[in-house]
This record gives sequence, structure tokens and C-alpha cells, in this order.
Amino acid sequence: MNIAQHIALIDELCFRPFPAEHGPSDEGTGGSGHFVAVLESSHGLRGGDQGERGITVDQYEKFRDALAERLSARWGETDPYNLDTVLLRTERETIPQPWATLGARARVACLWEAEGTGRWIALAVADRDETDEVQLLAVVTETDPP
Repeated sequence: MNIAQHIALIDELCFRPFPAEHGPSDEGTGGSGHFVAVLESSHGLRGGDQGERGITVDQYEKFRDALAERLSARWGETDPYNLDTVLLRTERETIPQPWATLGARARVACLWEAEGTGRWIALAVADRDETDEVQLLAVVTETDPP
């Protein structure tokens, strides 16, 4: 993992114009009012060896925490954001993107409002679906968290 490259990408996404429609981007996906960048991916580690998957999740959580330490120095310490609650709320109400998808993919996020940009930044490990690869995600959005 290259922390400097990941921070540079997050900084760039804080100022890059959002795409008009949902679709793939060089970093992951984007849509009206948001980007979801895949910072790290287990590429092909889907289901299978749960021990290997667990090691990957642990490593990505350490990566997330290392990035969070740098971003917290800039934007302040924050409490973990519980995405389980977001997932449960999707059963009763419409949760805006990218939050609904993030809640379906990850359990917890580190979250900041990037001062002076009008955007929110979330870091999360997408590991909820054991049949899918594990990913370290950076979400940049103009939509307030639900």
C-alpha cells in the first residue's frame, strides 16, 4: 500500500467534478455526486479459503487505519461510522447513494467532512459479501451521511 498515493487520490477526488451518470472510472466507480475509489483489492479472493480472507480483511483494516490516522491529523478525530445501521435503514427508507451501497458492502467506515470542499470522505473495508473480493474503499461524496 502506498499511503502517499492514496492520500493524493483522495485529495484529487475532493476537487474533481462528479460524473453526470453512474459508471466505471479509472479508480472504481462514480455517479451523480460521488466517487467510490478502490484503493486495494484482493483480486480474485472470493469465498474459498476463509482463513486467507480473514488475513486479507485484517490487513486492509490496518491499511484503513493508517490512512485514517493521516486524514484525522488533517480533519480531526472522528468516531467510527456504523454502516450496519445504514444497511438496516435501507429496509425502511430510501438511503441516498453512495451510502446505501457502502452500507451493503462494509460494516464500518472512518468518516470526515473535508473542510472547504463541501464533500465527505469515507474509508471502509468492503468485506460483507463473502462471495466477493475484499476491497479497501475511499468514498468521496457531496451527500451528507444518513
